[in-house]
Amino acid sequence: MRAFVFPGQGAQTIGMGKALAEAYPAAQAVFDTVDDALGEKLSALIWDGDADTLQLTRNAQPALMATSLAAMAALEAEGITISDAAYVAGHSLGEYSALAAAGALDIADCARLLRTRGEAMQNAVPVGEGAMAAVLGLSIAQVEEVVAAAADAGVCEVANENDPSQTVISGAKAAVERAAVLAKEAGAKRALMLPVSAPFHCALMAPAAQVMQDALSDVTIRAPRVPVVANVNANAVTDPDEIRALLVAQVAGRVRWSTSVAWMADQGVTSFTEIGAGKALSGMIRRIAKDAACANVGTPEEAKAVAAAMKG
Repeated sequence: MRAFVFPGQGAQTIGMGKALAEAYPAAQAVFDTVDDALGEKLSALIWDGDADTLQLTRNAQPALMATSLAAMAALEAEGITISDAAYVAGHSLGEYSALAAAGALDIADCARLLRTRGEAMQNAVPVGEGAMAAVLGLSIAQVEEVVAAAADAGVCEVANENDPSQTVISGAKAAVERAAVLAKEAGAKRALMLPVSAPFHCALMAPAAQVMQDALSDVTIRAPRVPVVANVNANAVTDPDEIRALLVAQVAGRVRWSTSVAWMADQGVTSFTEIGAGKALSGMIRRIAKDAACANVGTPEEAKAVAAAMKG
């Protein structure tokens, strides 16, 4: 059994998806659709632009979705469809990519939603007041204790359960800095402050969640062709109303990636294909489901190789 997974913010690089667009008309069509939906040449920024501009949340989110959907289009051109997966899932914004790949969202709507989401998340907290940190080498339970102890300095929460040895925390800058110190005292191998522009996936994102509730209320969501494993509850969903509610909750809620991958493995998934930029999810998956096979589709060569392997 196989799952297709879609990366989140941080995977963006200048040039991603360009070879796919050059090799596959269907991949080029995805970038054209996103450009049209946003009323700007986002593809020009992705392929030939400035890395700092691409890294802006308002740009990175639709750019990563476009690259993932272009990679999916390449895979489809090679004869593999979304229905060849038992489940799809995405890390944070990647959940939107998964939903679009599974036909629950139109690509144009998805691009506009992610532009709105990126701007809303950026605007929810004044620059410099929030922070995020990656904690390596502590269990989730240990990190929960650390953030609880640091919360007297402000909001401090677990944002991403990435894998058994990597947890990301988020909140008020002073509280996150305090938690990083406490994590090291508790035996963390490292506690790194992250170069992010806002404290994602914590209670400080409540204003952004409200913006997304309004934005999502105007968008058609269909039942996906393949169940989507949602970040918030680490379980498969197909009901459009539930998907809408979970996307709202996801903005300020925890990304339960480790639990999601473990759940899919428990259902019988033995192979995960990461579709889009980078290989970060594959690294996490190998630490969560140690016996699972991982493959990547981010280039024409990878699309051909994965398609050939799946056809056996």
